[in-house]
Amino acid sequence: MSIAETHTTKNLPPVLAGPILRKTHPKEITLWIATSSAFDILFTLKYGETELSEECDAFNISHQCIPTGKHLYIHLIHITLDNPIPYNIWVEYHLELKDSVSEKIYNMADWASDLFHQNHHSLGFVLHKNVSKLLHGSCRKPHFNSKHNLDGLKNVDELLAIQPIKEWPSLLILSGDQVYTDDVAGPMLYAIHQVIALLGLPNESLEGAELSDSETLHTSHAYYYHRHNLLPSNKETQKLHQQFFGGVQKPVFTTDTAHNHLITLSEMIAMYLLVWSPICWKFVQLSCPEQIVSETAREKYEDEKQRIISFQQNLPSVQRALAHLPTAMMFDDHDVTDDWNLNAAWEKSAYDHPFSRRIIGNALLAYLLFQGWGNNPSSFSPKLMSSISSLYIDNQSEKTDKIISKLLSFDYWHYEWPTSPPLVVLNTRTRRWRSQSNPSKPSGLMDWEALTELQQTLLNKKAVILVSPAPIFGVKLIENIQRLFTWCGYPLMVDAENWMSHHGSAHALLNLFRHPKTPHNFIILSGDVHYSFVYDIKLKGRKNSPNIWQITSSGMRNEFPDSLLNWFDRLNRWLYTSWSPLNWFTKRRGMWISPRKPSNASKGERLMNQSGIGLVVLDDTGQPTHISQLSDVNNPIYFHKNSDEKQFE
Repeated sequence: MSIAETHTTKNLPPVLAGPILRKTHPKEITLWIATSSAFDILFTLKYGETELSEECDAFNISHQCIPTGKHLYIHLIHITLDNPIPYNIWVEYHLELKDSVSEKIYNMADWASDLFHQNHHSLGFVLHKNVSKLLHGSCRKPHFNSKHNLDGLKNVDELLAIQPIKEWPSLLILSGDQVYTDDVAGPMLYAIHQVIALLGLPNESLEGAELSDSETLHTSHAYYYHRHNLLPSNKETQKLHQQFFGGVQKPVFTTDTAHNHLITLSEMIAMYLLVWSPICWKFVQLSCPEQIVSETAREKYEDEKQRIISFQQNLPSVQRALAHLPTAMMFDDHDVTDDWNLNAAWEKSAYDHPFSRRIIGNALLAYLLFQGWGNNPSSFSPKLMSSISSLYIDNQSEKTDKIISKLLSFDYWHYEWPTSPPLVVLNTRTRRWRSQSNPSKPSGLMDWEALTELQQTLLNKKAVILVSPAPIFGVKLIENIQRLFTWCGYPLMVDAENWMSHHGSAHALLNLFRHPKTPHNFIILSGDVHYSFVYDIKLKGRKNSPNIWQITSSGMRNEFPDSLLNWFDRLNRWLYTSWSPLNWFTKRRGMWISPRKPSNASKGERLMNQSGIGLVVLDDTGQPTHISQLSDVNNPIYFHKNSDEKQFE
């Protein structure tokens, strides 16, 4: 019996995921929601004695309903207001869903009552004149073996439940790896295929693959734990493989977790639904499908199943949290594939092959629909969105390839929100500064043009919240190990991508902090590395040095190998003390960097290795007064500034 024959759609609820509150400020509201039918959206906004809807002249709503399956429609809702919403007041929003055929209306009480917070009878949010408090995190891997079932997004919901609404954070910032398309558990892949059948997500042609189309991948021969055997290999890929000791064959591109790598757009769409919402899980069963999972992989499947069940238990909280806080998102590598655009050689290998190009393009298209559009709707032209909207109906491979080509050359994934301080989110993946001397050397995370544009964006701002998926100021020992491996010809072994790995981009970036007209207060929020830390930074020899804080929170559901990180932490302190001559060999020798000690640390530890979500409290000038990691909302781990802390570099 096929997966498709095990399900029925008659009991599908109207809403499958969301709503998710995205770019929102006093004159603009952005929402994302996924439904099982092509509903019309009736939107109402209420605060105080005011009620606004599309019948009001001062209320403008743009609604795009994008079909992505027989029973899946993604709604992109963008509201602009002539009159601003007041600050510090509870703002209700109501979404009613109207069936255009039967004219049946689903009120929010019918489908969203379990999402309401603190005895309210609606969804809502609070806007603040200044960003006085924010949450940030990255790296949420569903099958990570979390000892206490930690999930940073669950902690967001717990925080909203215990704090007065007027004290809620102003923003939730997700700085990368919201999904892991390249690192998927067997039970998750099995659930994905059941959702594809349940919702009637389409098959697609796969040029350059051993399979003529994706139907086989979604049914009984889905290559569980053997996806790496399907993924592309050519001469360029084989050269990349030689960058690993002994020429070890690393599958697809260079990721070493490709055994269940997602391939099709339908798989990636189903993955997003399953990591953001509990609803589709109600139609999924995870018992090991012995007919399609080999006997040698079944023990691993059963272990991963327990982790996925634990992950699934947190999803009602995750769905509720995302409905209440304006949420900014940015991709990193795992949203597409590991080592994405790490160097020019990787790019040539990946983009010259039609199959790997399609995989990357599918991930970018899914990112646009689920994350990218909500960051800044005006960046995406009506023509582009219209062509995407017709993909499901036409289902033409040639048309998909044209859209993918547009996305691969798209220059506006970065964005700015008009908060106070302004939120500036960097794209460090698709505008890279490629090495001119050797295509195998790591690329800079942003090229000269992108860094010049960033400098213009920052001019004359007093303070800024700058989001860089990878830390700008990272752990020197780890970065120098990456530098050593790069020098030896093995950059891919150690994911040698950091801001200091490329001389040109590092020099241009550090000069940005020295520019007299750039902000006096820089808060840099990062993730990626699977551990958390905080640095206070000043320029040497400058009386009016900007205040710089590197605040890293990672991951929401991922951690670094504990014993290895302890050694890195200890060696970093020994080798790079304030008097160490090794500091003169770093690109940051013109800066004082002072690490903060986590409140749960012992023996001088500076790196915190525990899943959760980062919390930053700011004063009116944009300086942080409180920095912590919420692994347990009731027992936060603080990063205190120590006045007697020795500075290094």
